[in-house]
Amino acid sequence: MWARVWAIFIKELKELSRDRMTFAMIIMIPLTQLMLFGYAINTDARHIPVGLVDLSQTSESRAVEQAIVATQSVDFVSRYASIKEAEVAITKGDISAVLYLPADMTRRLFSHPLYDHQQPYSALTRPIGQWIVDGSDTVIAASIRALRNLPLDEINGLATARTAPSFEVVQYYNPEQRTVVNTLPGLLAVILTMTMILFTSAAIVREQEQGNMEFLITTPVRPIELMIGKIAPYVIVGLVQVTIILSMGHWIFAVPIKGGLLSLFFASLLFIFASLALGLVISTIAKTQLQAMQMTIFILLPSILLSGFMFPYDAMPVAAQWIAEALPATHFMRMIRAIVLRDANILLLGKDALWLGLFTMAGLAIASLRFNKKLE
Repeated sequence: MWARVWAIFIKELKELSRDRMTFAMIIMIPLTQLMLFGYAINTDARHIPVGLVDLSQTSESRAVEQAIVATQSVDFVSRYASIKEAEVAITKGDISAVLYLPADMTRRLFSHPLYDHQQPYSALTRPIGQWIVDGSDTVIAASIRALRNLPLDEINGLATARTAPSFEVVQYYNPEQRTVVNTLPGLLAVILTMTMILFTSAAIVREQEQGNMEFLITTPVRPIELMIGKIAPYVIVGLVQVTIILSMGHWIFAVPIKGGLLSLFFASLLFIFASLALGLVISTIAKTQLQAMQMTIFILLPSILLSGFMFPYDAMPVAAQWIAEALPATHFMRMIRAIVLRDANILLLGKDALWLGLFTMAGLAIASLRFNKKLE
């Protein structure tokens, strides 16, 4: 019995060693997870991109800005002339928060009996500024809230600490800080990534395993026509999934859907096409359906971990952000959250929409060229 078991064991080892794709997945999947969790994943949000509306324009306001930057929690990447301009930037996703310093910031800073004996003591409770935060991301919002009690003793030269928070914090879009509000739109991106790529990654391989490739070769169908025909039915499947997830999330979990349906439909369509095109490219590379599934998992893991679904995008190292920018899920994650939670329209999200469109065209072209080589 043991001799027969040993023979089967040797046979499986030889088959595994000849299957280069499976052998590569055995090595790459644990290495990828190790690098992602050990290097790229960070739950401590640092260097968050924020804006500044400084109506004070004094040395004290600049000192406040430098004190905030010194914490390394945020980076001031843009300056705005008004709150309205900053709110548009938050809606677009260019910044995660904005610091508003009013024109009387200096008076608020020095409102202390040592400076102004006529000033009532209650003035000490007035904050010197206000943070306006995109509350849809609970991790980012928590990091900004940690700046409420920033010590200002070194700035105003007082030995007595303030009796109230230095800044007021206003959270837009998710004032109750419900995690599901941020999770559900991101879950839509993850589910579409998994299903769309999985459906089409085995499309060409399935034809080969079922013996239908000879029929396709003899037909007058061109490669690009075959690729488009392969993904067309799954576009409807993807839109059905979008409808189910958002409608059930709205009814069961009370997740608000603030954006327009046209923008929502267009953004979802772009991402569905991009994911299906990526699945077709995988299908032209894989030799078996098992390999296609393995490659799908290899794409799915970074899409979940690096797209901003589970961990803050701004907390990742620059190298990890470059990888994330190459994934369709990252761009759709930003778009769907902006549309559903911040009432953004597709025109404000033009960069991400353009990238998804270019990715789709490139994916279809690569899949068609690779299939064309097989025909030759």
